[in-house]
Amino acid sequence: MVLRPLESRDIVALLARALDDDPQLSATGIGVEDAALDAIADLSSGDVRQALNRLETAVATAQAAGKSTINREVLEQITGSVLQRYDRDQHYDVISAFIKSLRGSDPDAALHWLARMLEAGEDPRFIARRLIVHASEDVCMADPSVLSIAVAAAQAVQLIGMPEARINLAQATVAIATAPKSPAIIRGIDQALGDVRRGRTGEVPLHLRDAHYPGAKALGHGQGYLYPHDFEHGVVTQQYLPDRALGTQYYVPTSNGFEQAISQRLSAIRSLTATQENRS
Repeated sequence: MVLRPLESRDIVALLARALDDDPQLSATGIGVEDAALDAIADLSSGDVRQALNRLETAVATAQAAGKSTINREVLEQITGSVLQRYDRDQHYDVISAFIKSLRGSDPDAALHWLARMLEAGEDPRFIARRLIVHASEDVCMADPSVLSIAVAAAQAVQLIGMPEARINLAQATVAIATAPKSPAIIRGIDQALGDVRRGRTGEVPLHLRDAHYPGAKALGHGQGYLYPHDFEHGVVTQQYLPDRALGTQYYVPTSNGFEQAISQRLSAIRSLTATQENRS
């Protein structure tokens, strides 16, 4: 069973119903400002349990203080820094600091900014999405396992919610921050996209075209294709890029982490294909 987070508007409706229908809450006669209900819903990260617990605490706090209405002042007493200023500008500044700390291999700073976001009520699903992005953008083939960790953390956020999922987000944060870094993948795909957008494309080579539909072979599709598994080491020399992009190297691995092994593998492949070309 997958428990999915509720939308804030649904949580607000449930909170309003609880104030009317719950005997203990309704007996207090304490009201709640609409803005306070919205804040409680937003801070719950889609978890009704959190929202109801916070509402009950707010009612008890207001009652103890002799107040008839729950407002922002009451919420600040029970949430502390959760209601800190976290407007649109700060949202972008904090996530920027988080991302740059991940990229800069500083796990302590990354955990600090993660905690700031969680304490301010940032949607954990948003944080999880950023972790998935940077597992590929900043690490990728330097440590391919990091992407799996980030995706698993995002799944954990969906499955168990907060506050428990903070641990999964922290694990993914530390994994990305401490992993070897490489921008080779993002450089490669952006360069390839740039070529395509500039029209540096060309026709698919005949030997690479699909030859399974009727009449394809008569057009020469698939003719001359060399099946790599029929050759030693599963490598064979043939053209894979279109003519206009021939000779372009999009992926240039670094010497960091696992990409060092990839560099050695690519060198071996190029050496094999060069030997085959010389023989032919």
